Amino acid sequence: MELSHFISDLALILITASVATLLFKWLKQPVVLGYIVAGFIAGPYFSWLPTVSEMENVEVWAEIGVIFLLFALGLEFSFKKLIAVGGTATVATMINMGSMIIIGYAVGQLLHWDTMDSIFLGGMLSMSSTTIIIKAFNDMGLQKQKFAGIVFGMLIVEDLAAILMMVMLSTVAVSNTIQGMELLKSLLKLVFFIMVWFIFGIYLIPTFLKKVKAYLNDETLIIVSIGLCLGMVLLASKVGFSAALGAFIMGSILAETVRARQIEHLVEPIKNLFGAVFFVSVGMLINPVVIKEYIGLILILTSVVLVGRVIFASLGVLASGEGLKVALQSGFSLAQIGEFSFIIASLGMSLGVISDTLYPIIVTVSIITTFTTPYFIKMAIPVSGVLEKIIPPKWTLIIDGYAAANPYKTVNKQGDWSKLLKTVIINVTVNVIICLAIFLLWDTFALPFITKHIPGIWGELLAALLALIFMGPFLSTIVRRKNHSNVYDKLWKDNHFNKGALISLGVIRLAISCFLILMVLITLFPSYTLLMVLISMALIGVIIFMEGFKQQSKRLEARFMENLNQKQLHDEKKVPILPETARRLLTHNIHIEEIDVSPQSVRIGKTLRELDFRGRLGLNIVSIIRGNRKINIPEADERIYPYDKLIVAGSDEDIQNLMKELDAINQAQCLEEDAQVHVSLAPFEVEEGSPMIGHSLRDLNIQQNTECMVITVERGEDNILPPAGFVLMKGDTLLLAGEADKLSSFGTNILKAF
Repeated sequence: MELSHFISDLALILITASVATLLFKWLKQPVVLGYIVAGFIAGPYFSWLPTVSEMENVEVWAEIGVIFLLFALGLEFSFKKLIAVGGTATVATMINMGSMIIIGYAVGQLLHWDTMDSIFLGGMLSMSSTTIIIKAFNDMGLQKQKFAGIVFGMLIVEDLAAILMMVMLSTVAVSNTIQGMELLKSLLKLVFFIMVWFIFGIYLIPTFLKKVKAYLNDETLIIVSIGLCLGMVLLASKVGFSAALGAFIMGSILAETVRARQIEHLVEPIKNLFGAVFFVSVGMLINPVVIKEYIGLILILTSVVLVGRVIFASLGVLASGEGLKVALQSGFSLAQIGEFSFIIASLGMSLGVISDTLYPIIVTVSIITTFTTPYFIKMAIPVSGVLEKIIPPKWTLIIDGYAAANPYKTVNKQGDWSKLLKTVIINVTVNVIICLAIFLLWDTFALPFITKHIPGIWGELLAALLALIFMGPFLSTIVRRKNHSNVYDKLWKDNHFNKGALISLGVIRLAISCFLILMVLITLFPSYTLLMVLISMALIGVIIFMEGFKQQSKRLEARFMENLNQKQLHDEKKVPILPETARRLLTHNIHIEEIDVSPQSVRIGKTLRELDFRGRLGLNIVSIIRGNRKINIPEADERIYPYDKLIVAGSDEDIQNLMKELDAINQAQCLEEDAQVHVSLAPFEVEEGSPMIGHSLRDLNIQQNTECMVITVERGEDNILPPAGFVLMKGDTLLLAGEADKLSSFGTNILKAF
């Protein structure tokens, strides 16, 4: 029986990938490059070894790979994490990405490429490689430094921007033109659906997981998670978006649940498997003939990436309020393109809007810039030293002064008006989106169904009533929210101008609610506009005074906020320092980091007084986490044990020095482990005159005095498992367990004990 090509192609892909990745691991190179090399070997352009028989099968596996890559990315993403990275990462990323998109498009046009190739080239050149950067930082021990935190923040913003870019590129590709209004409509549609999915997802999914908590082991949780992922993929496809967007959205929703880390851990092997297939499929499209023909173009694009990304990423970080050294370290770290560039290229290929040559060219550029990444990271410090000497002192003062002011990180107290307006805008936006979603579902499904089965005025009235009942709690929240908060009352009592402004704000919210009701009524009764307006105003009055809508809106809001904050509250119980405290310390250039103590560290067993981290390194040990125990503000006599987690406060340089010190391996301990001392068994007979006769095992305290253990006692024909009170007699034979040297000196040690 012959195997299906679907299975045989997968077998060939994975066998080739396994060999290539083992080789690249041995060479200490990124595994992603191994996958690409494996794809080239198994692809149609390498004929020396067996190749895949049907590329269509590979494309299916690759699409699944993209889904799981984006799902895993969403699990790591979290919209709260995006907010937490602050203005620095957002401003820097927008400057960097925007500049590279424009440059990529300009390069494409200068090369006389068509519009679609130029647009997609700009998108590909704007994306860094998260995988390569994380590996480089880990290998070089830089992950705890300040600039690394900024780079990670920029990568988070890049990930979200890449999702939006994919949707925008799809819109441009389908219409084959760049129309401002069309792009704006697509962007608004995208934002609307993302918010709808996120709001309903946060409301429903954490509650669902909580309800079925008793039935969720690893097996059921992974099935449920993948089911939710693929369900959102189907939904996204139905409304005209990509499968990747649906997977990312579901991942970001699950990232807000307390099960996020467990799901991420369970999904990782699946992501690795299908991600490998995706990167192998990338390698299959590398055509050596194309690379040879376009080697000049490849070198040009490589130069554009290396120079352009360094310059604009550095400028972006400078503009966000960081110093020259940190800006250059960040910029040189981002001088490569990677995974998302492949995904964008795959999108262009699947839509048939980019040329076949662009894909292997961009993959080759990515491979070259991947190899250069570690060297560029090392170049940042020397380059910053040279620039500091070249730049005029006046410019240096301006840069340092701007960094000190740091407009995107300064902590400002919000005024009462800004607090109220922020709350009102968020409240109105969220509830309007929910009402619009209810209206669309009602107009698409409920209205046709009801009017079909109940024709005439009664069916229309029933349909309208149904829509307004579902929208009622959210309309009530729009009108009522924050009307009697402390801030609102304070502003109301402050002066007459505030009263007028607050009344105007209330009128605007009433008008928005009336408009939402009017949408429903006008759909059914378009000929009676004025009457419908009056009815809408009357219905708003009913909603305001109906206690049922008020109570329901409170319950819905409470559940949403509970689900949204449950992971944060769960995590805050475990952290020794709250995020707000860490942010306040950051304003004084003090960083909080968690450092693991290696079981082979030379510092194990020593007290904090002996180690004197504060005196020698300028660091403070804020807390020690030992298993489930948390030792806050540890005393000087507290010792360091294997696998402790030290929560330290200090500068980047001091923390880096501590990590190196803790990583120093105790060579004597390693040699002792290599000796592999085993526990052996040996008999010992209690002879006449032995001091052990007449004493119980408890009295003899054998384990403490001899470092051996009595397993059994042979007395005559009996083998006895002795209790602690067992009394020894002449002729008893003890079966002892212990290390060989301790067993040989057992008799001597017993005599010493007496």
